[in-house]
Amino acid sequence: MIVDREIDPPAVLAELADVFERYEQALMSNDVAALNAFFWDDPRVTRYGIADRQWGIEELVAYRASSPPPAFTRTLHHLRLHAFGPDFAVAQVEFVRTDTSLRGFQTQTWVRMPAGWRIVAAHVSMIPFEDPR
Repeated sequence: MIVDREIDPPAVLAELADVFERYEQALMSNDVAALNAFFWDDPRVTRYGIADRQWGIEELVAYRASSPPPAFTRTLHHLRLHAFGPDFAVAQVEFVRTDTSLRGFQTQTWVRMPAGWRIVAAHVSMIPFEDPR
């Protein structure tokens, strides 16, 4: 059972912020080896993309190998990081790309493994969206 004092420990959020930033840098520079290393090396890892899906690390590695470098930049908005104890966390962010008017949404489930923080599930989507605020 998770108790309040275990939700969002500052040290864990700081680690997650660092690893999330390194993931973003790898994504925008198309560092395929680094991107693959951020994911759980397991057939149970899942990534749902904008127009694709990968079930398992083999499909994910193949997808990354065939994906061209981004021909756009993106700006992140409303990053939300939440940790549930020392070894489980969720990252959610909205993004705007320079090549489309659609708004992007990204969710990653992170787990601390023996080799460090790894994404065990991820979802990316893009939709027409106007922030009502």
